[in-house]
Amino acid sequence: MSDEQQTPLTDVQVKVYLQEHPEFFQNHLDLLETMHIPHPSGNAISLISKQLEIFRAKHQEQENQLTALIDIARENDASFNRMHELTLAMLEANSLEDAVANLSEVLAECFLTDFVAIKIIKERPASPISNLFVSSDDDNLKHFSHEMATSQPKCGRPTLAQARFLFGDVAAEVRSCAIIPMVFTQLDGLLAIGSRDETRFHYSMGSIFLTQMSEIIGTRLISLLQQMD
Repeated sequence: MSDEQQTPLTDVQVKVYLQEHPEFFQNHLDLLETMHIPHPSGNAISLISKQLEIFRAKHQEQENQLTALIDIARENDASFNRMHELTLAMLEANSLEDAVANLSEVLAECFLTDFVAIKIIKERPASPISNLFVSSDDDNLKHFSHEMATSQPKCGRPTLAQARFLFGDVAAEVRSCAIIPMVFTQLDGLLAIGSRDETRFHYSMGSIFLTQMSEIIGTRLISLLQQMD
């Protein structure tokens, strides 16, 4: 059969052949001198240049992914260290007064917060830190009914009523805060962490870290409350 009578190869056949024989161009380097592949910009570039462009793009993507993973790892390390400092601060507290003071210090230094408030739902009128306790029938607790019912932290800007109850005279300075319910078998209460920065505690923040924080603090508070009884 003459060359003129042979059926021309289709694009698909050529593609399949090249996929099955990736060494083809290595064995026919002379073809690369004349072959050009259309570029999105409209300019023609060689096959090698096109391959280099693809390799560079993939390399950059992999570098970006690696950088993202490194950033996540660093943040996880930082979070672990902050939680470690918080745990030590609570363990070092020998009284409720110590616990509140240590908590305020470690949250300011390690968590970059401006205000801390704890409210324990328990009758304790004779306590020297009576402002720490609140009666279960206190009307102000209705402002936190959702948080207490769901046992889920809430981040964002507090209502004025919430801020006044939690932070008192500095309520107007609190631009954002995390309200964290402490609902345990031996303790009901609220932990609030406030900031003058309205973006510090955003409503979209995750709750796992804040929940773990409340468990550490709540566990120590339970122990200290038992010492008082």
